[in-house]
Amino acid sequence: MIRVRFLTPDGDLACEAEAAPGDRLLELGQAKGMPLEGTCEGQMACSTCHVIVDPEDFDRLPRASEEEEDMLDLAVGATRTSRLSCQIVLDPSLDGLTVRLPSEHRDMQGR
Repeated sequence: MIRVRFLTPDGDLACEAEAAPGDRLLELGQAKGMPLEGTCEGQMACSTCHVIVDPEDFDRLPRASEEEEDMLDLAVGATRTSRLSCQIVLDPSLDGLTVRLPSEHRDMQGR
């Protein structure tokens, strides 16, 4: 199992979760009640599932595609280490990954 820590925008622990290899960070976060909307269902037509990856963990992720970089340009509160959670497929090399929720996010479904 792969352990992931979700932090609040203030840096407090929101929850810790475990996932199987191949699971997406988006689905794990949603299952734990994190406000990661993912309206586009992984098709990268929105930026409602962006997270801020801990700088110490950022280099463990595969490089973002050009399409993901374009979507991150639209994300509210994006930083240098922001990524779309729908594009992060968990594998053992990401065990202990820590991500922070952005202080704001676009809620396309009005929640």
